[in-house]
Amino acid sequence: MIIPINIEAKDSKKYNIYIQELQELKFNTKVAIVTNPTVAKFHLQRALSVIKAPLVEVIEVPDGEEYKNIDTVLDILDKLFESKFDRKSTLIALGGGVIGDMTGFTASMYQRGINFVQMPTTLLAQVDASVGGKTGVNNKYGKNLIGAFYQPKAVHIDPVFLDTLPPREFSAGLAEVIKMAVMFDREFYNFLKEADFENRDDIVKIIAKSVTLKANVVNQDEKESGIRAVLNYGHTFGHVVENLTNYTTYLHGEAVAIGIVMANELALNLGLLSQEEADDIKKLLIKSNLPTNFEIKDVEGFYEHFFLDKKSSNGEIAFILPNGKIGTNIIKRDIPKDTIIKVLKKFEGS
Repeated sequence: MIIPINIEAKDSKKYNIYIQELQELKFNTKVAIVTNPTVAKFHLQRALSVIKAPLVEVIEVPDGEEYKNIDTVLDILDKLFESKFDRKSTLIALGGGVIGDMTGFTASMYQRGINFVQMPTTLLAQVDASVGGKTGVNNKYGKNLIGAFYQPKAVHIDPVFLDTLPPREFSAGLAEVIKMAVMFDREFYNFLKEADFENRDDIVKIIAKSVTLKANVVNQDEKESGIRAVLNYGHTFGHVVENLTNYTTYLHGEAVAIGIVMANELALNLGLLSQEEADDIKKLLIKSNLPTNFEIKDVEGFYEHFFLDKKSSNGEIAFILPNGKIGTNIIKRDIPKDTIIKVLKKFEGS
């Protein structure tokens, strides 16, 4: 299955997303595979077996969200310079969202931009992070605050990679799937409620539908000036949860799941979502083995963290919410502080 990315008015930004068993990939210049020891143990040889190039170098970086920072990117850059990579060289991101984000960001900077290819190995990366060209790293102020929009030359999604994925990582990917279904597609949401997450056919359908939904959004809005911001449902709250726990307590998808519950509570308060549908979404998150509770210890501090979010501007926080029912969406920027605080207090000591 091939899903095209064709960003409007950007003829130079066309590439394909391949959902299939890895095929031979030919390059006529140097290639570096960026990965981590955990992924390399399971999948490096498989990747090496399909890559044909004059030189293939492997760059391993430490495993974990806490290493998604500028220091790790500088280490990758140093290795590229040491190996005399040039502007025609290619980077391949073999791993989850952390590897993909850092590799893409490195590619965007090296000699003002070289090609890179996504080869995502986690469900979260396959359905979301590898598609659309968002790259970047975290710092002490928040998540992905240093980065660039930089599109890959191709995305190769092989569902076989998921065979070695720990259950917790798999569940984290489902959070991003649920996010897209709630925002854009009630029929897909209903499918998820009945789907067997251990069935390969169902998983391939989930990947394909998620990628199709995201590709449709990215094709319209590459740099998140409009509809693409809707993909941040659950993230405004979730990024604060990640930051407050130093990126070590929750996987990204787990934090997004918590953020979805918090966003739905806000939607409830604004009359944008019924209690029945909020409970239904929470039930699907629980079916997916995702966390739905978080204890806020400092409500005011949690609120202040919102202003470090990339979607906030002019002192207003952008909240992505369901708009009346599952499958619809709205971006709200004019919510009074006391309404937001009221919602946060529901999670105080929860």
